[in-house]
Amino acid sequence: MTQITILGAGLAGLTLARTLAVQGIPSTVYEAEASAQARGQGGMLDIHDYNGQHGIRATGLMDGFRSLVLEGRQASRDVAPDGTVLADQPDDPAGGRPEVQRGELRQLLLESLPAGTVVWGHKTQHVRTLRDGRHEVTFANGATIVTDILVGADGAWSKVRPLLSDATPAYAGRSMVETYLYESNTRHPATLALVGGGSMTAYDETTGTGLGVQRERADTLHSYAMFDQPLDWFDGIDFHDGPAAARTVAAMFEGWAPELVALIADSDIPPIFRPLYGLPIGHRWEHVPGVTLIGDAAHLAPPDGEGANWALFDAGQLGTAIAEQPEDIDAAIRAYEAALFPRNIDTATAAAAYYPDFEPH
Repeated sequence: MTQITILGAGLAGLTLARTLAVQGIPSTVYEAEASAQARGQGGMLDIHDYNGQHGIRATGLMDGFRSLVLEGRQASRDVAPDGTVLADQPDDPAGGRPEVQRGELRQLLLESLPAGTVVWGHKTQHVRTLRDGRHEVTFANGATIVTDILVGADGAWSKVRPLLSDATPAYAGRSMVETYLYESNTRHPATLALVGGGSMTAYDETTGTGLGVQRERADTLHSYAMFDQPLDWFDGIDFHDGPAAARTVAAMFEGWAPELVALIADSDIPPIFRPLYGLPIGHRWEHVPGVTLIGDAAHLAPPDGEGANWALFDAGQLGTAIAEQPEDIDAAIRAYEAALFPRNIDTATAAAAYYPDFEPH
């Protein structure tokens, strides 16, 4: 039987593994993290009916997905820095972008897989193609495997991508600082009231400074302070000193409404620095037998609300293609890539429009 190896147990890798499993095709997923609980999995995702939900449908887990949807979170609000509400879009229960927690969706996928599918604690160190056309993966723990089919679902800094492409991520001209406020309904009610029932965005075009906030389960407020600045602009912020970093970043919002500043100044976690990157628009590669990429490994773009959705879509498309041609998986990969490359142009162009200083190479 053809051995299929997937590197990365994020949403893309797990969706591919599950799509294959429901068709009776085994695969193995190798993940650098020590366990499913090794770290937080990020915040809310709006899963779109035109891409992300197609991927979930391929897994046969739509009922489980619907059980994770947080009602009311499709509401959105635009706010001025002084706290004035500029636009207020109510929730649409029939809308095509239901919100779920990324970690809960990942757990749904994990629990759906046959025991032993995911191998934890295997950080990819090196990947190469052997003379016989198979592929060797060496891990940081000293283990080595050889596989027939290798799928890179290993994100922005993919170790598989260099087998196919010389492209490397470029800085998008914007960085974010991630914070959380827990139990905001009792501890920060004024801030919660301003954020509203779903997501909120505030932006100052003069300074290139903004805030994006999501209301998560249990009234957690998950925030991203946004700065349109070069990378070296952040060198003066010591993100190893959480309280000092919070003070420094909060000071950049001088004059903003106190309910907004609280999202940074009162963070319940040390602020996390998140520089944003993207691959060249229209990233593609010459086909290499038995190797391909899905998700950010294939088409990393600065955030525009579509990255996770296209990752889910990729995984569903590739898994379905393999299930339709299990005796010629390389032909299935070729068909998947033929559809992927034109889509990469459109999706990357759309994302780059939000980042005027992004110069992908």
